Amino acid sequence: MARRTVATNRKARHEYFIEKTFEAGIELQGSEVKSLRDANVSLNECYAQVQNMQAWVINMRISPYKHATNVEQPDPERRRRLLLKRREIEQIDRALKQKGYTLIPLSVYFNDRGLAKVEVGLCRGKRQYDKRDAIAERDMERDMERTRRDFERSR
Repeated sequence: MARRTVATNRKARHEYFIEKTFEAGIELQGSEVKSLRDANVSLNECYAQVQNMQAWVINMRISPYKHATNVEQPDPERRRRLLLKRREIEQIDRALKQKGYTLIPLSVYFNDRGLAKVEVGLCRGKRQYDKRDAIAERDMERDMERTRRDFERSR
């Protein structure tokens, strides 16, 4: 499946353990799709929540499309509805009621049919020592790869 990623939330993978991911459609207005195609979207400090059995993404900034002729542009930071199946929303809602879980948008992309999708992750926050362990592990893997590459070159 070909997908064209528009934006990713790299900080989320560092700050949270991602337990499960969901693919959700997103309800957009007017020229917001064109802004997405131009990659004028920011996932910094955004999150999602369930209210009245509907999923919403909050603080996702989609900048106004600069070539739009429409005088009324939608608010760049308005909350947008995520389009999920009822069972998925119920599953997410049950998990969010547990302590320490949150719903974080991980990436925005266009699928092979050209539809805008948001990958949201059901996440549990990392502690400071977990983050340090992840950094140390990544550094060790990098050093091992470098050593292996140098060994291969010297042969």
